[in-house]
Amino acid sequence: MAKEEQTGAGRKQAKPRAMAAPASHHESMSSAQKGGVDSTHSTRSNASSASTASTIGAASTDEDSAGGSTYLVPGLERGLRILSEFSAREPVLGAPELSKRIGIPRTTTFRLLQTLEALGFLERVNGDRYFRLSVAVLRLGFEYLNSLELTDVGTPILERLRDATGLSSHLLIRDQRDVVFVGKAQTHEPMFSSVKVHVGTRLPAHATVHGQVLMGDLTFDELRQLYPEPQLERYTERTPATVEELYGRVRESAALGYALSEASFERGISVVSAPVRDQSGKIAAALTVTIPRSDLGETEEREPLVTAVCQAALELSERLGHRPRADEPTVMQARRKPVAAS
Repeated sequence: MAKEEQTGAGRKQAKPRAMAAPASHHESMSSAQKGGVDSTHSTRSNASSASTASTIGAASTDEDSAGGSTYLVPGLERGLRILSEFSAREPVLGAPELSKRIGIPRTTTFRLLQTLEALGFLERVNGDRYFRLSVAVLRLGFEYLNSLELTDVGTPILERLRDATGLSSHLLIRDQRDVVFVGKAQTHEPMFSSVKVHVGTRLPAHATVHGQVLMGDLTFDELRQLYPEPQLERYTERTPATVEELYGRVRESAALGYALSEASFERGISVVSAPVRDQSGKIAAALTVTIPRSDLGETEEREPLVTAVCQAALELSERLGHRPRADEPTVMQARRKPVAAS
């Protein structure tokens, strides 16, 4: 699982606090000149104005010290970075390791861990000084998924694709260097039901055709910023070894309008994936079917499956407000006539 990148942020020197007293004095003089104003009301008004000016000055200082337009809150940033360090590969972590990774004192780290535990985002492992993610994280994840128009609109389409192909279908989005499964329709076929991917599962984007489809809008420079390392992590002999090789795969998938993988990430599993575009024309998701074997057989078997996936992806794109062009590769695949059997 790819780790989340740390997000440090520089902060500007705080500006002097705004002066509240002169503003209050000015308002008091104005009230006296007008006359006929109750002195008690004037005093309360001046006190309120002074309090407001002081609050504004303090807020301005806080915003300036947070770093320009980013307005980062250090404690919140550190807490979220702690949560992002937990993964399927490292489900249990302790304060010393987290302190080292984030670059803050152990005592501060432990206080943050205790706070996250009190809020239900972390729980202790065997009553020790080690922690793992707790149910509040899961609740947030499901609330996020439930808020997506993508999943609301996409679920019926996934179910129709499953029924048409007999295969499990999934909807994925990209989160930086990971792909995340956000929707699924599990097959009812007993012979194919052994392959199960849960909503919320993350996979490395560079090593999967899902990720290569989802990165179809990225330029080489954008891809290089996402993967600055000289060598990419390998999962099989088919995993791209460099960002140049990855970019070649991304462009190939974009030109085809879909991607097909035969045991390239996990042995014994093949997938067909196609991009879903939003109202702006950008790739918003990938729609895929999973085949529980290492090859897809002859052309006569592959092409109907590719067409079905592209048709489903195109339907979801149109539901999201995308106006497809006739020359879009996915559109051309979706409208392709099936090859007649010889």
